[in-house]
Amino acid sequence: MKRDVKKIWGFRITQQLAEVLADIDDPATMRNFLRDVMTEKEIIEISKRLEAASMLEQGIKYTEVSKKTKLSSRTVARISDWMQNGCSGYQAALKTVNTHHGHIPPARAE
Repeated sequence: MKRDVKKIWGFRITQQLAEVLADIDDPATMRNFLRDVMTEKEIIEISKRLEAASMLEQGIKYTEVSKKTKLSSRTVARISDWMQNGCSGYQAALKTVNTHHGHIPPARAE
């Protein structure tokens, strides 16, 4: 398997995490879960990585991706490598993003 996937997903707890994430189909529930388990900085970092992947997929140069996302050039290069040699996770996520056409529903009062 690519990127030693068995090493990461060979544990019950990591499999449970993937299954929970896959089963949450309500965006508000997902936002709440992510906010509870991640820091604000972590959420923003992952969001920037997904945006960088989208930009790279569009053929935007590393320097521009780094400048717009404020990610290091090393991180942008790593994302590019994962997109080319990883487990196709970025491609699957970008397919979902493209299906939704970048539409983000308005925020609601909780």
